[in-house]
Order: sequence, then C-alpha cells, then structure tokens
Amino acid sequence: MALSVNNALKIISELSVNPKFEIIPIEESINRICAQDIKAKLALPRFNNSAMDGYGFKLQDIEKELKVIDSVFAGDNKDINLQEATCIKIMTGAVVPDDVNVIAPKENCQILENGNIIVKDKNLKEYSHIRFVGEDVNISDKVLSKGDEINFANVTLLSSQGISYINVYKRPKIVVFSSGEELKLHYEKIEDHQIYNSNTPTLLTRCKEFNCDVTFIGQARDSIKSLEELITNSLDADLIVTSGGVSVGDADFTNEAFLNLGFEQIFKGIEIKPGKPTIFGKIKNTYILNLPGNPLASALIFEVFGKVLLQKLLGSNLIHHKTINAKLGTNLKNKKGRITIIPGLFDGEYFFPEDKRLPGMVSTLSKSNCMIALNEDVSFLQKEAEVKLLPINWKFFRKDYKDFLTYE
Repeated sequence: MALSVNNALKIISELSVNPKFEIIPIEESINRICAQDIKAKLALPRFNNSAMDGYGFKLQDIEKELKVIDSVFAGDNKDINLQEATCIKIMTGAVVPDDVNVIAPKENCQILENGNIIVKDKNLKEYSHIRFVGEDVNISDKVLSKGDEINFANVTLLSSQGISYINVYKRPKIVVFSSGEELKLHYEKIEDHQIYNSNTPTLLTRCKEFNCDVTFIGQARDSIKSLEELITNSLDADLIVTSGGVSVGDADFTNEAFLNLGFEQIFKGIEIKPGKPTIFGKIKNTYILNLPGNPLASALIFEVFGKVLLQKLLGSNLIHHKTINAKLGTNLKNKKGRITIIPGLFDGEYFFPEDKRLPGMVSTLSKSNCMIALNEDVSFLQKEAEVKLLPINWKFFRKDYKDFLTYE
C-alpha cells in the first residue's frame, strides 16, 4: 500500500545514520557539515577598542577645550593617564585607555590653532563609540554546532578564534546507475526509435550540488544478471539512486534484482503525483532510492524526498523543507485526489505554474526555480491565493518540520 507523503518524509527524517568525520583546513570546509560543537576560546573584541577615528576623553570634560597629549594607533599598547581637560587622538580598532569613557569622531571635533580641540557634539553619551570586550563574542559562546553547514561567514568566525582545522562529516558516497536498453547516454549515437537518458545526468549533478561524493557506474542491460552486477558493485555506497524499472512491465527487472540481493523494503509507493511508483529500502548498510522512469516525475520526487535523504546522510541538522510564502500569479486548476507537485517560476512575489508538466516531460524544470505541493483536496486556486514555495535550484531547509502543503 502506498504511503502518505508525510509518513514517507517522517521515515526518511528518522533514519539512523552515523556519518564518519575527517579533519580538514577551515579554508576547505565550505559547504561541509560540521562534526563537532565548537565554543569560543577568545572574546571578541579581546579588548575595549575604538569604533571610530577620533578623540578619546573623559565625558566630564566635554565642554572644555582639550589638550591632545598622545596618539594611539591600532596595535599600540600604551599606558596613558588622562588629567583634567586632556584627550588622546585614537584610531579605529586601537585599545581604549582605562581613563577614556567616550570617543568623539574626528568630524565632530574642531582643531584649534594651538593644537587643542573642542568637541562640537555635546550630546555624546558615556561610552559612545567604544567597543567592549566580548561585545561581539563571549568566551564559551557557541561558534558552530554539530550538524551546521559551514559557509564563508563561519570560516570568518573560526579564523578569528585561531582555529585552523575542523572536524567535518565525510561526504556520503552516492552511486547512480541507469537501466533500460531503450535509453542511450548522451555521448552515444542513437537510432530513430531510441531516446537519450536524461535521468542519470540529472541525478548525478543534483547529488553533486549537495556536495556528495557521486559515482556513475554505467547502464545495465535489460536482464536481472546485469542489474545484479551493478548493484553488487555499488554496495560500498551509502546510497544507490536509480530510476525506472519499478512498474509492472515485462522488461522492468530493477526491483527483482534488488530483491534477489536481500533488499529490505522500507516503503513502496507514495500517495503523490507525479511519481507514485517510488521505492525506498536498503541492502545491508546501503540505502536504495528507486525513482520513477519518467523524467519530470523522477526529478520532482527527488526534490521532495531525495534532498531530505541527502541532508540526512550528509549529517546536517537541517533536513526538513523550508518554504517561502508567495502569491499565485494565475488561476490554477488541479485534479484532486492525491498531493500534487507543480513546478513553476517565482519572480520574487508571484508564483507562475509551468504549463508543460506531464510526467514524461524534460524541459519543464529548466524553466522552473521552485514548486508547490497541493493538498489532495485542492481542485482550484484563484489568482492572488497564498502558496508555499519549495525551492528547486537553491537550498532552503529548516531545523524543525513545518507543513508545506497549500490548502484551498
């Protein structure tokens, strides 16, 4: 019996995976998943420093003519005591002496002929333009958590803590292969009665976009033996992704080949369109995702379920779909009965469903940057209706589960 969409996602999100880690330089950690909790060992700033180029003095002297007794540059380490009606010239980032409790930007000061200054802005408050120890980061603040995806800003923070190497989860190994002698790879010559295989390159590149270690191991002939050879050769992977061969046709051997090798079915079929004939299971420690053969159906099912599975295998703590609220750009009719995935284009405010969206179509996703998932009872949505967008060609996940279906 086919599984509901939410139950299928729940099963995938609750899989028990234990990714291994490796140690790499922080400069190589972009888009990798952090495998450790990291806390700050240094406060930022490490010392009270000036936020402006200007003059530092005691606030009680703000009405007085001030004598400049010294200059402090970033990197200086000076012990300066301020007497009454004195100040220092100070640069951005320089250590603020203990006696200074306010800094006036240089543009708010008038330099007199005798070299003294007058502060023109009399509204300055105590500690104006002073950055304090720990104002940015305190010692023991969380810098990164296990499961966080590392970006350039994280590298900035890590380097500010003097951290050069970091534990990250190893990239999951993904194997993709294709089946069906009627399909030819894009570099092969085809006859008039044959078509090119677009599913395999789609799945290969999509997994690469998610920073996985992806391998293509070839195309099986229409025989159980050929399929078994490819599968056996792939059982060192974390995940095998393939498409087609899951219907009831005489030449659809994929499912049988998996079963012969000890395939444990986790679910078969999902109450969704397109893409109901989707199978998920495992052989020993290798998960198997067998997608529909129709190109659009295969790609959309991977967007809904395959991406969540990849996030899980990557070790990310962000595994649930995150949505963007938008308005529908046109009236939308739908045949209700099952949750329906509709790809389309989001222009920043409105979502426009793609007209060509039959399961076997190839061009649809090249014109789409997102999709919506209509609840099973939706038959019509009027223009301007609010919809929940699921991004296709950019990552957008959340930590906790949130309903992403659009209701009438």
